[in-house]
Order: sequence, then structure tokens, then C-alpha cells
Amino acid sequence: MSTPSAAQAAPRPLSQARRGLAATVLIPVLAALALWAFAWPAARTAPRELPLGVAGPAGAVAQVEQRLERREGAFEIHRYADEAAARRAIEDRTVYGAIVVTAQGTELLTASAASPFVAQQLRQTVAGSTGDTQVRSVDVVAAPAADPRGSALNASVLPLALAGIAAGSMVTLLGLRGIRAVGALAVAAALVGVVAAAIAHSWLGVLTGHHWWAEAGSLALATLAVSAAVAGLSALLGRAGIGLGAGIVMLLGNPFSGAATAPEMLPEPAGAIGQWLPPGAGTSLLRSVSFFDGAAATGPALTLTWWAALGLGAVLAGGALGTRTRGAAPAAERGLTPVG
Repeated sequence: MSTPSAAQAAPRPLSQARRGLAATVLIPVLAALALWAFAWPAARTAPRELPLGVAGPAGAVAQVEQRLERREGAFEIHRYADEAAARRAIEDRTVYGAIVVTAQGTELLTASAASPFVAQQLRQTVAGSTGDTQVRSVDVVAAPAADPRGSALNASVLPLALAGIAAGSMVTLLGLRGIRAVGALAVAAALVGVVAAAIAHSWLGVLTGHHWWAEAGSLALATLAVSAAVAGLSALLGRAGIGLGAGIVMLLGNPFSGAATAPEMLPEPAGAIGQWLPPGAGTSLLRSVSFFDGAAATGPALTLTWWAALGLGAVLAGGALGTRTRGAAPAAERGLTPVG
């Protein structure tokens, strides 16, 4: 048996040194990226084209619009004929609130269920623009009494994301492929949805929708979108796909979700990016299903469905590719060409 020479053994310490240097550099880079992703949106929170309705006599409404337009780019103004039309727009999630000018004075309609933070900001904005601190405020779609500030809904984003990442990682690490992997991901997501609905709706009362199973389905779809993305990337890229999928969800999807405020309160393009990623789309879908009888649920539901479909498709493709590669190896050893 030959003994490695000193020249052959020399590169090993160098390789270890390179790995140590890479880890030393990578950790601060990741820390800086995480700090940017979480701190930047929080430090730049402000309304940006926030949909807001106005209703009342034309002359009075024009004056309100002029005052709002002084905050350039802050609001996207929607005009309505009367208070009833403005209320319907809020219930349909077309606007976050509305300023209604009546003979008795100015009235502010809000929807704390859409965003308690935005409802509070609108009250401050209207009071500041009119100079009247006694503006009557009506919460058209109120947040649940058990979660008036939306803290529980905001706190649910991270656990659901972690559940999806864990499910996708486990499927990869256990070596499940093809249909078996798809089945495991679907069952895990369904169980997460049922358990989460049981906790959030039945126990804590922070979800108040009339359709319990619709809430469970929304939670399950949000989880499946994440788990399928992680497993799909892993099927195509190997275990590095776990890190890539988890990084996208945790460093972009979570802080850009707008769950604590609203997508329109985040700096661009964070707000738009967040709604195209599972955490943001899942939060929007859950609000629509639980508080607004499904209004404006189509967009986020389609976004989550696309993530789930593409991820599961990648899992199936990766499984088929792996089967083909494993089948080709024995044939190559025998000097044969695999068929198909």
C-alpha cells in the first residue's frame, strides 16, 4: 500500500483554510442581508398609493382630495357617490377606508380587519388634514375582539413558513421521490391547515370566518406552496435547494409579506415582491377568507396555487430524472444504451 507524499497531503490544510475563510465571510453577509430585509421595510413604512375612498357632495369631496394630494404618492383616491357605496368598496377590499363628507361633518370609515395599522394611520391622517380631532370613525369590518391589533395573525406568518420549510426539507432528507413525495407534502400541508385552524379559530378566536374549512384550506395551501417550493428546488438542485428555498421564504417572503401593516405601506418593490411570495399571498388570502367572506381572494389563491403546482411539478420531474439516472448507471457498466 502506497503512502501519500508530503506534496499530496499539503493541499488539505489549504482546503480547510478556504472553508474557514468562506464561513467567516458568509456569516456577516447573511447577517447584513437579514438586517436589510427586516429593518429596511420597517424603517420606511409609509402609505404608497394606498387605496382610499372619498364620498359626499362634489365640492366638499374636491377639497378633501386636494388636502390628501398634498401627500404626493401616498393615496390612490377612489370616488364614490355616497356612504353606502364606500362601505361596499371596503367590504370588497377595493379600498382600506373612506372619508365621507356629510351635512353633520366628516366621517371616516375604516376596516381594522384589513389592517389595524392602516386603520390607525388613516385616523391620524384625517384628523391632521381636517384639523378636527373629533372626526367620527366607523369600523366597517372590525378585527376580531380576541386580536384587535392583528398581532396573532402577524405572528402566524413565521410558524406557517417554518412548517412548510420543515415539510419540504424532511421529504428531501428522507429520500422520498415522485408520487410518494407529492403525497407526503400534500398530507403534511393538510394536517398543518387543520391544526392551525383549530388553534387560531376554534381555540384562540383570532380567525372569525363563517367557513372553518375554507380557513383550514387557506392555511394548508399556504403551507403547501412553501413546502413544494423547497422540495422542488431540492429535487432539481440537490440539498442546496433547501437552503435556497428557505432563504427566499425567510429573507424575502416573511419581511415583505406586509402582515403587520399592509403591502402598500412597504417601500417598493418590497410590497409587490411580498405578494408574489407564499407568506404575503397566504396572509392576504387568510384575511379575505376569514374577515371579508372571500372578497379579493382570487389573486392570492392563484399565486399560492402556482407556487404549489410548480414546486410539485419540479418534485415529479426531479424524481423522474433521478430514476432515469439510476437506471442508466447499470446499463453503462454493461456497455448498453438505456432505452427511452
